[in-house]
Amino acid sequence: MASAGTHPFYDMHAHGFVRVATSTPRVRTGDVPFNTEGVIAEAKRAHEQNVDLLVYPELCLSSYAIDDLHLQNALLDRAEQAVGEVVEASADIGTVLVVGAPLRRNSKIYNCALVIAHGELLGVIPKSYLPNYREFYEKRYFAHGRNCQDLWIAVAGEEVPFGTDLVFGASNLPGFTFGVEICEDFWSPNPPGTMAALAGAHILCNLSASPITIGRADDRHLHCRSSSARSICAYVYSASGHGESTTDLAWDGQGVVYELGELMAESVRFDLEPELCVVDIDTDRIAGERMRNQTFSDAAEAHGRPEDSYRRIMFDHSGETRDIGLIRPVRRFPFVPNNAKTLDEDCYEAFNIQVDALMRRIQATKPESLVIGISGGLDSTHALIVAAKACDRLGLPRSTIRGYTMPGFGTSDTTKSNAWRLMEAMEITAEEIDIKPAAKRMLEDIGHPYADGEAHYDVTFENVQAGLRTDYLFRLAGQHSGFVIGTGDLSELALGWCTYGVGDHMSHYGVNSGVPKTLIQYLIRWTIETEQFVPACAEVLAAVLDTEISPELVPAGEDGELQSTEEKIGPYELNDFFLHHTIRYGQRPAKIAFLAFHAWRDASAGHWPVNFPQERKNEYDLAQIAGWLEKFLHRFFGFSQFKRSALPNGPKVSSGGALSPRGDWRAPSDAVADVWLDDLRSSLPDLD
Repeated sequence: MASAGTHPFYDMHAHGFVRVATSTPRVRTGDVPFNTEGVIAEAKRAHEQNVDLLVYPELCLSSYAIDDLHLQNALLDRAEQAVGEVVEASADIGTVLVVGAPLRRNSKIYNCALVIAHGELLGVIPKSYLPNYREFYEKRYFAHGRNCQDLWIAVAGEEVPFGTDLVFGASNLPGFTFGVEICEDFWSPNPPGTMAALAGAHILCNLSASPITIGRADDRHLHCRSSSARSICAYVYSASGHGESTTDLAWDGQGVVYELGELMAESVRFDLEPELCVVDIDTDRIAGERMRNQTFSDAAEAHGRPEDSYRRIMFDHSGETRDIGLIRPVRRFPFVPNNAKTLDEDCYEAFNIQVDALMRRIQATKPESLVIGISGGLDSTHALIVAAKACDRLGLPRSTIRGYTMPGFGTSDTTKSNAWRLMEAMEITAEEIDIKPAAKRMLEDIGHPYADGEAHYDVTFENVQAGLRTDYLFRLAGQHSGFVIGTGDLSELALGWCTYGVGDHMSHYGVNSGVPKTLIQYLIRWTIETEQFVPACAEVLAAVLDTEISPELVPAGEDGELQSTEEKIGPYELNDFFLHHTIRYGQRPAKIAFLAFHAWRDASAGHWPVNFPQERKNEYDLAQIAGWLEKFLHRFFGFSQFKRSALPNGPKVSSGGALSPRGDWRAPSDAVADVWLDDLRSSLPDLD
């Protein structure tokens, strides 16, 4: 039996991750031996940190800002010798190195990137676009490499592939494929890295010099982010730092890594000491996104299928199966940003998407009323404030909204009180219908044991109440020439946690159907903090946020304990995590468990959303995660699709996805969950 540290589950490579790093080595202007020592020292440090791919700055062996010294044969000879020294040193290093140096071929000098792995120079990529404006004079020294394809070059006594048509890949780690471009290349309208991505590179490396001026760091971020999003890849960028000549320029040593448009890691700028900026890249996620995005495939076809013409240079990945951790930000709440500014922007957009969508439905149907059931819980509260804002923006009186609280057998005094306080504060038309008499009559009619005095609280007992509430709402909508606003959210739809048909599954328009439970909590909190409503409303909204999530269909126990949704189907914070990685990226269950393990195992580690309550910072071990994930997989894949196949209309809100069969998610209602359950069970270590 494998130990915890050696079981494949704990090895990030088994889940499609590749550890990359940018390097800002110790260098000195034009001092090739000194620079070579700095490059090798950083390679050794990267090896100790289990880095798979290390990207250095442009011309780091010779220095970039040495002007006409590039034309000196003594320097060029020494730079080529330095390449051989780095290659020799790499024999005992597991990291693939991408190093910059000037090289000669056919009486021309090229600004080159050299890919080195395990004592071998794999290939050389020349720079395609040479800047020759303002402070740049590269055409004075170098030849461009735009048309260099299917060529070879002699370097330090070896003949190796040379050209812009190279993609590198690990023979024993399928996702580990990368291409290379150099500095100015990604400032061009048609970056050569894009073609490498279309040829199959999941990671693009950019060796850059890029002297620093005010605002240039933001410009680099813009280009890296854009490149990684447009080319559906990871982008690893390394700029020159301290030690380059400051005769006329300065250098900040910026290293950044983006993945699919998201900043994954960034180095400290203006650091005097050598620095590695290390992060783990999810090549599975990149490959999956390309499979979904047919525009990417179409672009590859439109550009002559570069995968057929590019040379694939293979190497062996030297990593061993063991737990080396995960160096990567994994958001506990993938639907909720950690950053305060981003959270505010997302809440603004989410709330107004819902409001605008409901406004359009009101304009199209011209109802005399909007009917909504108010329980005093999260979902109905949020649906009500969306409806109230829609009425405000359309110039309709809030009394257009007809709110009904319908207490049943399990309704608590707290939620009933919250419901009334909320309806009164919102100044809507408010009424109460006690459904218990009608529910008792139905239970008697169908011969349910509860009608004979038994405490028999089964699904039928619960669904009688849920169905009656929906039945009342639809009849009331007809009576008052209106339509029913649904309150169910994305998380409930994923789990099938709703009563099908004549139940909370159905409405005329589901404003919350694209919003997960974890985001709804923040949307309500955002409306309080941004003063969307009067203080009396804000006070009730705060009380709702503090209330236990419960369907309140079963009477409280003798100890007064209320029915808890999360005790039955799992914590929503975990279910939303599972849902995001399932529908947005199609991740394997074993990988979802791996990600959840790293996100949730230690409450004191990583980042939490801003102002997250300390007492709610939970943590879960792998056994708990696996247990709840198994329940999620069963409910999502093997049980609840028939409910999603018959969803009412409702807006998509999050880029994480929606579950409408007319939108993001199409699936058969009679599928089984075995494949996903087997993947999880077969991949986990022994948790006993």
